[in-house]
Amino acid sequence: MEARVPKAVSVFVCGVQKGGTTSLFEYLGAHPDLAAPDRKELHFFDDEAADWRQPDYSILEAAFPRDDTRLRFEATPVYMFWPPAMARIRAYNPDARLIFLFRDPCERAWSHWSMNYARGQEGMMFADAIREGRARLPPDTPLTRAWRRFSYVERGFYGSQVRRALAHFPADQLLFLRSQDLARDPETTLARIASFLGLNSFPPVAAKRAFERPRRIWPCHPSQADNALISSLLAKEMAAFADLTGLDVSDWPVMTLDAFREHAAGAHVAPGPWRSQASGTQ
Repeated sequence: MEARVPKAVSVFVCGVQKGGTTSLFEYLGAHPDLAAPDRKELHFFDDEAADWRQPDYSILEAAFPRDDTRLRFEATPVYMFWPPAMARIRAYNPDARLIFLFRDPCERAWSHWSMNYARGQEGMMFADAIREGRARLPPDTPLTRAWRRFSYVERGFYGSQVRRALAHFPADQLLFLRSQDLARDPETTLARIASFLGLNSFPPVAAKRAFERPRRIWPCHPSQADNALISSLLAKEMAAFADLTGLDVSDWPVMTLDAFREHAAGAHVAPGPWRSQASGTQ
């Protein structure tokens, strides 16, 4: 008897890190027509130890019950940021649908740093980590652990990352959402997702906490100067991001700081070490 070929994963939650993707993963897992993997963040398409000349997709598909014929989804937030991931997903399933959940980059950067600090993975204070700490991300090695761990500012260059996704997938296969909408009005956001995936409505569910709250007293907090720095670095990117996605981000802190208004008016913004890879399409 011929062996059954596993059904391809068709839905990917690709970001952003610290943007509420755990809540979204749980919401998706509650839909009767969606099949969740055995864990969140499979990290298949950002695995640099894999042989991408002959990828073994059975490793990915083994995370799902073999006889489950429902629509399969997975959620690995780094896919949006990891330069080769979009091309790899496209090669695996060109008909895949991708969901992106975006959070204000200033808030996201602080949450990212807080997670690393709590885990003992970050020795710098936040102010230092977003300044001289960026030197830990060498532009000629964008696929190293440092880029995963210390990319507090770099992950906020949303415009370049959206362009990369659009270089590999048509716009109608991409859904761009705001994290705050999932947190404040999950029913409406889930209705958009159901329509995007061609599914029946989600069952009534209790609202989930979209962002993890601090569980400890931090030795520092982001200052106005810290947020202004992030805002100035991301100014042109945020304008492009809003144009590409159609999302209203006018109420995000990164958009309301004086530094943003000054730089968005046309001043040059130093790109930082991320640009050599973040805007690529490999």
